[in-house]
Parts: sequence; structure tokens; C-alpha cells
Amino acid sequence: MELNGLSIDQAPPISAPVRFFITAPIFGLIAGILIFFSDSATLMSRFSIESIVITHTITIGFLGFIMLGALTQMLPVLVGAKMPKVVFVAKYSFILITLGLIFMILGLLHNDICTYLSILGLAGGFLMMLGSMAIALKGVNNFTPTVKAISTSIFFATTIVIMGIFLLYSYTDDNISEYQIIIANIHSVWAIFGFGGILIIGVSFQVLPMFYVAPKFKSFCKKRVVWLISTGLFLWLVFSLFKEDYTIFAKAWIALFFWAFATTVWLKLNRRRRPISDVTVWYWRTASIFLSLGAFLWIFDEYFKHEYIVMVAVLIGGGFIISIMIGMLYKVVPFLVWFHLNGMGYMSIPTMNEMINKNLSKAQFILFVLSLIGFIFSFYIPILLQISALAFCISMIILEYNIISPILIYKKIIKTKPDFDMSLFSQKD
Repeated sequence: MELNGLSIDQAPPISAPVRFFITAPIFGLIAGILIFFSDSATLMSRFSIESIVITHTITIGFLGFIMLGALTQMLPVLVGAKMPKVVFVAKYSFILITLGLIFMILGLLHNDICTYLSILGLAGGFLMMLGSMAIALKGVNNFTPTVKAISTSIFFATTIVIMGIFLLYSYTDDNISEYQIIIANIHSVWAIFGFGGILIIGVSFQVLPMFYVAPKFKSFCKKRVVWLISTGLFLWLVFSLFKEDYTIFAKAWIALFFWAFATTVWLKLNRRRRPISDVTVWYWRTASIFLSLGAFLWIFDEYFKHEYIVMVAVLIGGGFIISIMIGMLYKVVPFLVWFHLNGMGYMSIPTMNEMINKNLSKAQFILFVLSLIGFIFSFYIPILLQISALAFCISMIILEYNIISPILIYKKIIKTKPDFDMSLFSQKD
């Protein structure tokens, strides 16, 4: 693992990101339970209440929490952007978003009071966190490709949060208009490709060489791809509003660069200097496959009257983004534990590979991938939905255990005396 370029002295307390990581699988489990008690015919409609509830339980409660937690740690350490009042912001944005999501789930079941409370919670939590990140990025001197990508993704994140709040408010009225459907389309596409996709691409510029000792990305990829994808997303927006027949060209443009990214990731993993395979590598490779398939299906979905849009969401949202998020959790959480303990003067620390049970992580990976495949085919074989939901729930339980295990190691070790007194190296005021 290469640690060059990390701003170690600016790291926030471990509690700031970890609270997000620990909570994410719980919402994943809730989503799995909701899927178990649903039926495939209802979930085929992206505008059914069940689909909306399940989608946002995953996107906000699972993906959103992991992304926010990761950014809380990565901004100061990876790109040198120190978030103002990071402990306060992380704690209270976490509380607001958690309560907001719970009230959202209850509110969408036709309880307007809960919907209004969810708007306050989600808007307050997300805007507090995103605003703090924007302020941090504004003060960065070295505007690297990773910083540009993260900044771009935060722009898209802020936009989709505003759209989401508007759409959530509109659900207090039972009549859904055509322009609301257009906003919902923009909200979902920009969330997947603009926020999630661009964030993953930008972070991978540093994460793949750091964690996997893979070759660095070429200059064109780092300097141009994020800009080209963003251009495609804005073209898709214009075509969606004024020339819907031309959206396929913008889709193909966006998909082209995500295919290129998927291929690049696969090749770089093949060329890493330490070709030791583990479950995180499996997740990156799986994500590349699902992204390629999902982007291809997304291009031509409109010719099938959006009949396969839910499958696209499973392939890209689940197979690509969730796979990357889980794979990163298996790297980031042990790294955080080692990183913080080492910084406090502890030398007798289990290695990162020893903090998580490898057999359990492999079982979790298999169950997760099988659940995704089952979800896709459940639209043709309905009985697979409950089986897949059960597999997904078990995978989330194992994931939660695997995340908590390194945290318990951290709590156990800090109760002992450090090997070195690091206070000797701290500067006095």
C-alpha cells in the first residue's frame, strides 16, 4: 500500500466517518426486508410507493451514508481539504439524515406530517454536510483531478438533493404531473452518473494506486473524463427537456466513458504490482461487469418504453455503485483503525488483512452478487424475489459484522497503553 501524498495530520476523529459506515448496512437490511414483503410486479414500476421507499432506503441510507462517511475522511486526508467543524457537522448531519430518512419512509405511506419532518431532516442534514465539504474544497491549493471530480460530484449531489426535496414535497399531493416525472428522471440519472459515478471515478484515481499498487491513470483520463461525462449529462438534460428523440446520443456519450472507465479498472487490476486477489478486487471486477451491462441496457431502454429501467437500476445502482462501496468499506474501515491507532503510538496492531474474516467476506460477496442476479430474473420468475431478498439481508448482516469487527479491535486496543508516547512529537501552543 502506498501512502504518499496523504495529509495525515488533518485526519478527523475516527467517530466522524465510522458512524456512517456502521449505520449503512442497517438500512441495507431494512431495504432487504421491504423487498422481501413486496412483489416483483409492483417493483417493476419505478413510480410505485414501494419502489420509491426501497430505492431511497438504499440510495440514502446505504450508499449516501457510505459516501458521506468516506468523504468526511478522504477530503482532509486524501486531498488536504479540512472540513470546518467536522465533528459537529458529521454528528448532527448524521442525526438529521437518519431521522429524515425514517420520517420519509413513514411519510410516503401517506402521513403528511412525517413527510414535512423528513424534508426538514434530509434538507438540513445533506446541505449541512455538502456545504461544509464545499467550503473545505474552496480552500484547496492543489486542484488535482481527484479534487475536481469530488467538487463536480458535490455539485451534482447538491442539485439532486434540491430536486429530491421538491419531489418529496410533491408527494403530499396525490396528483403527479408530467414535469414532476421529468424532474424525477433528472434526479435519478444525475444521482447515479453525476454524483455516484463521478465520485467513484475521481476517488479511484488515488485509491487504486494506493490500496492495490496499480498503475496510475493516464493524464487524459484524469484531466478529461469527468469533464466529458459532465458535458454528456448536461446534453442529456437539454435533450430530455426539448428534443427527447435525441437523448440516445447523450446516453451513448455518457455510457462510452463509463465503459472506458470499467475497462481501465479491469486492466489496471491485472497490472497491479502485487497481484494478490481478495474480495475487494472481486468487487471492483464485478462492478466493471455490471456497469458495462447496465450502461448498454440504459441506452436502449427508451425503445422498450422504459420496461427495463428497474433492471438498469439494479445493474448500475446495485452491481456497480453498491459493489464499489462495499469493496471500499473492506479497505477503508481496517485502514482507519490502523491509521488512527498508529497515530496514537500503538505499534502492536493487527494488519489490515487480519481485521476482517476473509471467509465471511467471501460469503458476503457471493450472497450479495447472487441476490443481484436474482433480483434481475425475479421480474420473470417472481418466486426469486423473496429468495434474493433473503440472500441480500444475510449479506447485509455479515457486512455489518465485518465492519464492527475492526471497530471492536480499535476499542480494545485503545484501553491499553501505547507503545510510544506520541505527545512528545506534538507541537505546543
